[in-house]
Amino acid sequence: MLTLESLDRDALSRLVDRALADEPRGLGVLRVTLADDARDMLLGHAQGDARVALGTLEIAAEIAARAQDRTITIERIAEAAQRRALRYDRQGEEHYNVISAFIKSMRGSDPDAALYWLVRMLEAGEDPLFIARRMVIFAAEDVGNADPRALQVAVSVKDAVHFVGLPEGRIPLAQGVTYLATAPKSNASYAALNAVTEEVRASGTLPVPLHLRNAPTGLMKSLGYGEAYRYPHAEPGHFVAEEYMPEQLVGRRWYEPGEQGEERDVAQRLASWRAEQDKARSRRR
Repeated sequence: MLTLESLDRDALSRLVDRALADEPRGLGVLRVTLADDARDMLLGHAQGDARVALGTLEIAAEIAARAQDRTITIERIAEAAQRRALRYDRQGEEHYNVISAFIKSMRGSDPDAALYWLVRMLEAGEDPLFIARRMVIFAAEDVGNADPRALQVAVSVKDAVHFVGLPEGRIPLAQGVTYLATAPKSNASYAALNAVTEEVRASGTLPVPLHLRNAPTGLMKSLGYGEAYRYPHAEPGHFVAEEYMPEQLVGRRWYEPGEQGEERDVAQRLASWRAEQDKARSRRR
């Protein structure tokens, strides 16, 4: 059995000095200095625990590096200690609990709660690009065609965060979160994707109808490839009541637009097209 002993103040102080001076692995690249009274406060706060000392020092150094004097002061040690208390294991349960609360707050159209969980993650040291990636997924999964711009906003937030980094990257993150939380919601595309995935796995590789196949050679044309295909853009309304499914799946429908936001218009157009397809299907029987 190993017994872990607390470090004395001298050993802990030497460890802090090495971390501040080490450029390849430590904080040397930040070019910050540690005030004497701040050192005393840091060592007292650590109580012989090197992990606490180095974790608090790292946060304090990042704060100081953004200041004009680049000095780690008592106030910055206090702020770092408070922030460190908010940190969580990125692979642990709290990580998944907080990101779950963040997503569910946006899904529930509560921008205030969503911002709260956003700041909780940022203050805890979460990777801002991880947050932005979750927002991109959310925009497609939970907003969808109710507001097609949501995906563009989320991707723009991801690009902005990558471009400017922290701390300024918090600003586009906040804009994106409030946009997504207050956007109309629809998971119709995502639900359709899941349903079609089940169908494809169940029915396998059904043959492509002949009239939809490409016919680059004379032989293919003689076999009926592309025969009787009608080009929608050459038809009134740019629509043809044609069959585009494999024969075994004719008439199957998975995407059902909702009544939220712009998906209302999609639902109306789709209902009209499907009605024409149903009529044409009846005539062919």
